[in-house]
Amino acid sequence: MKKILFLGDSITDAHHNLGVDDRGLGDGYVQMIARRLEESGEEARVENRGHDGFTVQGLWRMLGRDCILRKPDVVSILIGCNDVGIMMNTGKSLNEQGFARYYQNLLEEILTETVADIICMGPFIFPHPEEYRRWIPGILMAEQMVKEAALAYGLPFIPLHEEMLKEADRKGYDALTEDGIHLTREGAKIVAGKWMECWRKRSHDNIKI
Repeated sequence: MKKILFLGDSITDAHHNLGVDDRGLGDGYVQMIARRLEESGEEARVENRGHDGFTVQGLWRMLGRDCILRKPDVVSILIGCNDVGIMMNTGKSLNEQGFARYYQNLLEEILTETVADIICMGPFIFPHPEEYRRWIPGILMAEQMVKEAALAYGLPFIPLHEEMLKEADRKGYDALTEDGIHLTREGAKIVAGKWMECWRKRSHDNIKI
């Protein structure tokens, strides 16, 4: 049975420590992925290790407890929105925060200290409320850094920002997001769907995952 760990901020967390479901998976995309894996008959143990408010530095600091010691087979990472928030609120750029360096450290340590495969997802934001439109260049910058790190290590990368905006154009912002950052069930369904597409493609192509 594969152990799949999900690392990230509040979008991954999705209240998983608040008893919203009986397995501690939360009420977001992680829970949906677990259900889809079960429905497809795949034997997998899913764990949600998301933390509300985390940045990439936070993930790296907690990596031993949240990931390495748990000996996962697959690790999924979705991070970046809070890092961009720091940039917008303090003026400290992603480079000054060491975003790319810490993200690479994450990947390096997971690949060195475990046998896990890694799936990297890019951050996203909705310009709803409109003030978040100013965040979009930062989100795209973080997305590019994640993509470059994933490519450097030969890992799958799932871009989410453009996909989420495309879906928002079709369904309306309020259908997908509560506040421009966090997701409704409909929004979480899109993230879960993109993750499952990646999972199935790699399984179909017989790539170890």
